Amino acid sequence: MSQAPPPLGNPVVRREGRDKVTGTARYAAEHTPPGCLYGWPVPATIARGRVSAIHTDEALALPGVRAVLTHDNAPTLKQPDDPILAVLQDDRVPHRGWHVAVVVADTFEQARAGAGALRIAYEETRHDVLLTEDHPGLYTPEIVNGDFPAVRERGDTDRALADAPVQVDATYTVGALHNHPMEPHASTARWTEDGRLTVHDSSQGSTRVRDSLATAFGLRPQQITVVSEHVGGGFGSKGTPRPQTVLAAMAARHTGRPVKIVLPRRQMPAVVGHRAPTVQRVRLGAELDGTLTSVAHEVITHTSTIKEFVEQAAVPTRVMYGSEHSRTAHRVAALDVPSPSWMRAPGEAPGLYALESAVDELAAALGMDPVELRLRNDPVNEPDSGRPFSSRGLAACLETGAARFGWYERDPRPAAREEGPLLLGTGVAAATYPVYIAASSATAHAAPDGSYRIRVNATDIGTGARTVLAQIAASVLGTPVENVRIDIGSSDLPDAPLAGGSSGTASWGWSVHKASTALLRQLRERSGPLPAEGITAFADTGQETSAESPYARHAFGAHFAEVAVDSRTGEVRVRRMLGVFAAGHILNSRTARSQFIGGMTMGIGMALTESSTMDPFFGDFTESDFASYHVPVCADVPDIEVHWIEEEDPHLNPMGSKGIGEIGNVGAAAAVGNAVRHATGVRVRSLPITPDTLLPYLL
Repeated sequence: MSQAPPPLGNPVVRREGRDKVTGTARYAAEHTPPGCLYGWPVPATIARGRVSAIHTDEALALPGVRAVLTHDNAPTLKQPDDPILAVLQDDRVPHRGWHVAVVVADTFEQARAGAGALRIAYEETRHDVLLTEDHPGLYTPEIVNGDFPAVRERGDTDRALADAPVQVDATYTVGALHNHPMEPHASTARWTEDGRLTVHDSSQGSTRVRDSLATAFGLRPQQITVVSEHVGGGFGSKGTPRPQTVLAAMAARHTGRPVKIVLPRRQMPAVVGHRAPTVQRVRLGAELDGTLTSVAHEVITHTSTIKEFVEQAAVPTRVMYGSEHSRTAHRVAALDVPSPSWMRAPGEAPGLYALESAVDELAAALGMDPVELRLRNDPVNEPDSGRPFSSRGLAACLETGAARFGWYERDPRPAAREEGPLLLGTGVAAATYPVYIAASSATAHAAPDGSYRIRVNATDIGTGARTVLAQIAASVLGTPVENVRIDIGSSDLPDAPLAGGSSGTASWGWSVHKASTALLRQLRERSGPLPAEGITAFADTGQETSAESPYARHAFGAHFAEVAVDSRTGEVRVRRMLGVFAAGHILNSRTARSQFIGGMTMGIGMALTESSTMDPFFGDFTESDFASYHVPVCADVPDIEVHWIEEEDPHLNPMGSKGIGEIGNVGAAAAVGNAVRHATGVRVRSLPITPDTLLPYLL
C-alpha cells in the first residue's frame, strides 16, 4: 500500500544533503575534463587608465605555461549583454582589479606562477573612487534596481515636515559590502569540434549564463550547455554571468583544450559585484499621537563608469508605512569603481536599516513604544500605488513577536539595565520584501512503473530547491515525495529564471505545479497501461506571470534582538534574536527555518562585523579576504528563534507562497542597531557598529 504524499509545509529532509556532506556533490570547479588546463586571471594594478604594454616572454618560458591571453590576442567577442563581460577586448582599465590578461597552464600552480611573471606597463590617469554627499557628479537616474522610478512624491512633503509637531532628521551611512560565498566563482569550459560549448559554472541561473555566452560569442543558445548542478551560495553575486565564465570560454577556444578558472578570493571584490555604499537622509514628521504625516527618504550612492546600477534603498519606504505626504529619491555618482550589483536583499537591506532606525528615533522623541508606533501607522492599502495588499501580516508579526520575545517586560529607558560592565538592551525593526515571480517552464513525466520525473532548470544554491519542487509535484500528483525525481541545474532543461530576488521557488514551483496538473489530467483521461516510454506534459507560465496583479504583494516580518555591550571595550554581542514572518504558505518548514536563520545571520554581519573600505589612493577595497572581511562565525550567532504566521493568500501562485530568502535579512541589522541604542543610550548611525566607533561614546 503506497504511502500518502506529505502535504506542503512538512519538514522533508533535503534530498541532496547526504551528497553534500559526503563530498559526492560536484561543484563547478570539480569538473575536470581530460586534458584540462588551468587559467589564472590577471587583475589591473591601477585605478584607471590603459595598458600600454604586456611582456609575456618570461611567463611563456615557464614550465607548463601554454598561453597568455591579452587584448592583443584574445578572441574577439560580439557586444556582450553585460558590459562587465567585455574582457580582454581593448586596453582600457576602468577600475582596479579589471582583468587585463589570463595565463593558461597545465596546473593551477603553474598558471599562478606565469601570472606573477608577466610584466605589464600602464598609462595611469586620474581616478575618482570616493562617494561624498556633495559629489559634483551626482545625478538623478531615471530608474533604480528593479525598474522602480528613482523619485516618487505624494503631497507637499517639505511643508508637512515643517508643520509636524514632532520631527526626526537623521543621516545614516552603510559602507560597501561584499558577497563572500564559501565557493569562489568558478567555470570550466570545453569546446567540441562541431563548435558546441559546454560550461560548468557556479551560477544562480544557467539559462541566463547560456544566453549571455551566446550573445558574446555569436552563437545560438542551442549550441551551448551550461551546468550549475550544485552551487555553494551566491546571494546575488552569482546571479548574472561573471568574467571568469567568459575568460574560461575564450581560453578554451584559443588553446583548443578545456580550461578551468577559479577566481582567487582576493580578486572577487573587484569583479563579482558588491553592495554599493549609501548615504541616506531620513526625515519623519508625526503628530503627538504618533501618526506619521510626512516621510522623506533621500539616498546617495555610487555606480561604476562601466554600467549603471543604482541600489533602490528608498523603495521599501514607499511600502512600509502610511503617510499623506512622502518623497523618496535616489541620486548616484559614476565613479572609477567596480560595478555594484545584487547582494542579498539589494536596496531593502540598507534602506530598511535607515528607515527602521529613524522610526526608532521617532518613538524615542514621542516617548512611545516602538512596536506601538509601527502598529499605529500600519496602512490598509499600499501607500505608493493605492492598491490593496494581497495580504499584509506585519501587525501579526509585531504582535506575535512582542509576546514571544517578552517585549513589554523590558524597561524602556535607555542605558538602564546592567550586568556588571555589560549594558543590556533590546531592539525591534519591521521588514518587508516584494513578491517577485518570473516566467518559467517545466515538464512532468509519468513512467509505467508509477514513478515521476520533473525537469526544470532551477538552481539549488543551498536552499533545498530540489526537495521543495519534489513536494510541489507530489502534492499535485498524489504520490509519495520519494516517488518524484527532480532534474535541475542545466540549460538543456526547460528554461527557468535564476535563483534570486526570493523568486525562485515561486517561479519554478508554479511551472512544476502547472505541468504536474496537466500530467494528472492526461493520466485521468487514459485507460489501460502507460506506453513503455511513459507520457510527458509541458507547461510554461509566461501568460500567468505577465499579467499585472491588481494587488500589492509583499512579505512582511518583525525582528527582535537583545544585545550586551561591554562598556570597557565597546564590543557588542547579540544574545538572542527572534524573527517572525508572514510569507504566505511555508512549503517546507525545515528548509524555510534554515533560510530565515541564514538571513538573520547576514543581518548580524551587516550590523556588527562586515565592512569594505575603499582606498582613495590605490582605488581598491582593502578588505579582500576572510582575515579582514569579517563575516559572523558561530560565536557571533546566538540561538536564533524563528516563527511564522501562516497566511492564506490566493493572489500569489498555486502554492500560495512568497519568497523567504530576503525577508529574513532586511530588518535584522536595524533591530540590532536599535538594541545597541537602547543598551547604551548612544545612537550610532553608521554600520557596522564596531568597538572603535562605539567606545568613544562610552568612556
